[in-house]
Amino acid sequence: MRYAISGASRGIGLEFVRQLLARGDTVEAGARVPSEARQLASLAREAGARLRIHSLDITDTDSVKAFASRVGEAPVDVLINNAGIGGKWHPLVDMDFEDMSQVMETNAVGPIRLSSALIPFVLKGNTRKIVHLTTHMASLADNTPAGVYGIAGGAYAYRMSKAALNAGMRTMAVDFREQGLITAVLSPGWVQTDMGGKMAPTRVEDSVQGMLRVIDELTLVNSGRFFDYQGKELPW
Repeated sequence: MRYAISGASRGIGLEFVRQLLARGDTVEAGARVPSEARQLASLAREAGARLRIHSLDITDTDSVKAFASRVGEAPVDVLINNAGIGGKWHPLVDMDFEDMSQVMETNAVGPIRLSSALIPFVLKGNTRKIVHLTTHMASLADNTPAGVYGIAGGAYAYRMSKAALNAGMRTMAVDFREQGLITAVLSPGWVQTDMGGKMAPTRVEDSVQGMLRVIDELTLVNSGRFFDYQGKELPW
């Protein structure tokens, strides 16, 4: 199986690469600054031709087009839209709107930009899957005083950007269903990464292992839906 992954230089993206290589898959890995992706380069030295590293900034259209060109016209079985940022979690009265715009561009527009560039190759693949990493915090139904992960309200830009991504995925599922595209949004949980911090309850290895199991099991029947890394369906 041939995978394309954005944000592959660290955290969840890097672990996706590691686990996919371990099970024999081929990966086209996108990183904003490949020269600084030392752990990814180490995996490439061991994997040989099964891992290729490319420059990729999902907020830049030219960069995305160049990535698609380097990936080539061979089929891509699964695209994993992993790249994203947390942004500043300011209260409403102190909102940094430039930061909010950057979060929206990265988390909502970026994955759709990359999907648009690669979908011709995904539709040539055997599995025809595009998955987008979202967050349980994007759930409108679960944004309550009790809070997801104990976080009530707040995180405007992050929540809004991922909710917009969820809407984009649903639209994609409708538009390409007749062409056999299988797509979903996955919440990796609160994970022990640079973004999630050391206090997060979920190891990155466990999160990725669970998400790969969910991705493997996705079919047209459950395309267009919202799952956590254990396969539990989440409310919109």
